[in-house]
Amino acid sequence: MNGIEAFIEILAQYNVRYVFGNPGTTELPLNDALARDDRLEYILALQEVPAMAIADGYAQASGTPGVVNVHICCGLGNAMGMLYNAFREGTPLIVTAGQQDQRMALEEPILWGQMVETARPWTKWAHEVRNSAEIPTVLRRAVQTALTPPCGPVFLSLPLDVQCELFAGETADLRRAPDLNIETTPPKEAVERATEVLASALSPGILVGSRVCEANAVAELVAVAERLGAPVMHEATTSHGRCSFPSDHPLAAPPLPFWSPEVRRRLEDFDVLLVVGMKLMQQYIRHEPSCPIPAGVRLIQIDENQWELNKNYPLEVGLLGHPRPALAALAKEIRARATSETQATVTARIVRYEKEKAKRIASLRKDAARFSANRPVAPITLMDQLSGILPSNVAVIEESPTTTMGGYFEQVGALKNTTGYFAQRGWALGWGLNCAIGVKMAWPERPVLALIGDGSAMYGIQGLWTAARYRIPVTFVICNNTEYKILKDCGKTLELESSHVERTVGLDIVDPAIDYTALARSLGVEAIQVTSAAEAADAVRFSFAENALSVIEVPIKRPA
Repeated sequence: MNGIEAFIEILAQYNVRYVFGNPGTTELPLNDALARDDRLEYILALQEVPAMAIADGYAQASGTPGVVNVHICCGLGNAMGMLYNAFREGTPLIVTAGQQDQRMALEEPILWGQMVETARPWTKWAHEVRNSAEIPTVLRRAVQTALTPPCGPVFLSLPLDVQCELFAGETADLRRAPDLNIETTPPKEAVERATEVLASALSPGILVGSRVCEANAVAELVAVAERLGAPVMHEATTSHGRCSFPSDHPLAAPPLPFWSPEVRRRLEDFDVLLVVGMKLMQQYIRHEPSCPIPAGVRLIQIDENQWELNKNYPLEVGLLGHPRPALAALAKEIRARATSETQATVTARIVRYEKEKAKRIASLRKDAARFSANRPVAPITLMDQLSGILPSNVAVIEESPTTTMGGYFEQVGALKNTTGYFAQRGWALGWGLNCAIGVKMAWPERPVLALIGDGSAMYGIQGLWTAARYRIPVTFVICNNTEYKILKDCGKTLELESSHVERTVGLDIVDPAIDYTALARSLGVEAIQVTSAAEAADAVRFSFAENALSVIEVPIKRPA
């Protein structure tokens, strides 16, 4: 076998099903080999943004590495925004690109360049394979690195001569390496100290990030929250990617606000905060006071990445370990120390938070009804109507931040599962539409709803062709407000003069208007435009029932 065939052999040993890509000349040996090997299916995207983001969604949903093959330098350049997203998310991707024949490198041939140096800042490891004998070691290292917490993408440059030369390694090396046990438990003394601090808290709270969901530790988090009577708050929607706590649980609180003053106000009633699986904090626009943590609040943090502990804020206790065994140990210790008196206090807290949550939901529903007659549709009304028709096993992908109302589905308890929620963490646009395709490929039995802003859609619209080509039935709702609304909002936050008088430049998608239904049809996808939230909900329900691939365009506008 040649080098690229050895590469494919090892991928097959790792049960890789798909290679996502867009080929060029330096990638043709891979496509040639896959044409003779039916163990892996090549999924063609029309550009590198869809290829990378589809692989990202597939990897997040399946929990296995997403394998991507992009074109040499210019293709890698196209892919860099989605590579940044994967890096910020911690998605295990094996990103590969063909490279020119090494014997030509001194000449600096067409398309050649320093791809390893380009990819290195946004990968866990980047390497150019020098000969075919390296392939078994390199690929095993790549898979292990991508999957070892903190997970993330790796990059491999594959020169043409390495792909085409006879495999010079040992055939016995073309096998899967044993899986590693990554579920490390924090020291017992740290768990005991954390329990002491939490047990003494008069008003404990919990801040949670995506890595709890990704670590399959939601049940353990629920146990800790219930034994403390502590409300659970996700990261702000600027960095809240996965759902790590059941949205319909009495202790599920709204996500943190965007800006540090509002965060301080939200957290000032707590004396102890348990932080699990999140980067503390990821802020967006600087405000004063710049520190979002109120003075005097004691912090306990669990993370499998030592870099995150004590990184920005001093901790009372840091627990280095995998979230699942760490939370399980903490729940066990809290339960062992519980008394009838403390349990009564916890029960009273839960009842109080449940009543507060019911009032919040009623207020949100009332606002949604108040704007039900608006045309174009009010975002809150659209979200409220859709919240009523979501199946319990739905997967929701969001890339429309000014429409989805800061996690409306979660705030009203409409998401009945925690695994099926995906939102932006890196903010290179074009991700959401294509991530949804990858999620559906990983979970063909689950309905998948993608809520995509019009601006976001245009960064990765070519992905619709891939969904049509491979018959991947995702329901896309394109929320069309004909503007970059989030940028207008940020302009006001920054107190920019023109933003306050609505006189902006480069923030409107008009003249000409984009016909998303015609665009979708040209790429092979059935599409309709609706004019009310109720019509949108009916169209989504029908698409789910038919397991259809469809685009539903909804003209929207936030009420003045």
